Amino acid sequence: MMCSNAESLPRAGAAWVLAAMLISSCASPGMFEGQTNVGDPPLGGSISYDGGSDSYRITGSGANIYGTEDAFFFAWTQVRGDLVLATDVDFVSAGGHPHRKAGWMVRADLSPGSIYADALVHGDGLIVLQYRKETDGPTEEVQAAVRGPATLRLERTADLFTLYVTPEGEPSQIVGSVTVPVPDSAYAGLVVCSHDEEARATVDFTGVQLASLDVPGERVVESTLETIDIATGERRTVRQAREHFEAPNWAPRGDELVYNSGGRLYRISTQGGEPAMIDTDFADRCNNDHGFSPDGTLLAISHSPEGGSSTIYTVPATGGVPTLVTPQAPSYWHGWSPDGQTLVYCARRGGDYDVYAIPAGGGEEVRLTDAPGLDDGPEYSPDGESIYFNSVRTGQMKIWRMNPDGTDQRQVTRHDEYGDWFPHPSPNGRWIVFLSYDKSVEGHPPNKDVVLRIMPADGSEAPRVLATLFGGQGTINVPSWSPDSRHVAFVSYRLVAP
Repeated sequence: MMCSNAESLPRAGAAWVLAAMLISSCASPGMFEGQTNVGDPPLGGSISYDGGSDSYRITGSGANIYGTEDAFFFAWTQVRGDLVLATDVDFVSAGGHPHRKAGWMVRADLSPGSIYADALVHGDGLIVLQYRKETDGPTEEVQAAVRGPATLRLERTADLFTLYVTPEGEPSQIVGSVTVPVPDSAYAGLVVCSHDEEARATVDFTGVQLASLDVPGERVVESTLETIDIATGERRTVRQAREHFEAPNWAPRGDELVYNSGGRLYRISTQGGEPAMIDTDFADRCNNDHGFSPDGTLLAISHSPEGGSSTIYTVPATGGVPTLVTPQAPSYWHGWSPDGQTLVYCARRGGDYDVYAIPAGGGEEVRLTDAPGLDDGPEYSPDGESIYFNSVRTGQMKIWRMNPDGTDQRQVTRHDEYGDWFPHPSPNGRWIVFLSYDKSVEGHPPNKDVVLRIMPADGSEAPRVLATLFGGQGTINVPSWSPDSRHVAFVSYRLVAP
């Protein structure tokens, strides 16, 4: 079945919208209410439905879905609220453009240039989460670490869109999460684009699922503890739960992660399973600044006594009674020296937050920075010759490094579109991973679009994006490298229905 297209009509406000709905949106089989050749591709498209297998065969054309261009076939239905959209995608015919694409899309309206988010498989197997945040603006994307064939699952929670992929015979993994201001009432459906105005592409969609959910009441936090392979970008879920937890540390022996939740510390196998609480005795208000000593026998923790501010303690890694290290507050732990003799931390003294060092057993603290504005997140390089930290002294939060005595303070990341926080050198000394917000964001709040970035420690290459997620505070505040320097642990978040 072929459809005529109202995109070729002169636009005249509400009259054009009515014409688009009446003329270009033909009835569609199965779950879909209509179909539209968005952007008026000259060859159009068609759809057929197999009720026995609950599958769709869709043929589409069009030049592209990228940049500011929209030209594709769209079988759609109107939806509201949170969504779960799933399908398998199989290009029927061999050949065709390697960038022909097909998958799920959620968009604000049926006109070209609309705000949207989608989950697409390309003809060459590339899988992407694409999105346009403003009308007639550019398309951006997050590329999956794995290639098709794979099951796509695109989930919408409020304005947050998260793509999961499940390759054949493998566990599901997260591709990324992005915030896109698609209206609550929107159009969701299957798209096909041939990436060639003079050709069509035909696609079989199987395992098609569409669930729409109105959310009653306040949303709750869902936390996902993940690890990422820095070479491939593959993300693996260790724990996902509708509770708030933060800041994973990788145990030195490599088999466990430690995180904080509800003022307590928990350990969990890197393979998942149930977490176990670590006994920290009276320290029941631990925050997200904690981490293992180099030999793995101790944990440094930051605990706020009732009515007081954060102070730093050490406690046996297996649990026990904490020992106070910093009598002055507030103090927030961030790093051990490689020899285990010194702690570095962020502390407010005299109205300003700076970097300090103190013997691990307690003693006199030494101020290492004194620039106006916040200096935070100090961590030693594995050779002990440098301390990395983040500083806003230039007007933009960036990564810096200095000698262990505070001399020779040098900026590491250059000014760009990001504000950079919490640098973590890899155990082999080759890499630095850190958290980046849009530079317009003040501080390091939770529930923001953020990225993890990675760069060579020698500065030989510019930072690259390692992961795109929703998070911020609690995502990667403290050291979280695996001992072999191949993986990083972090926490991503969503605000979901209760």
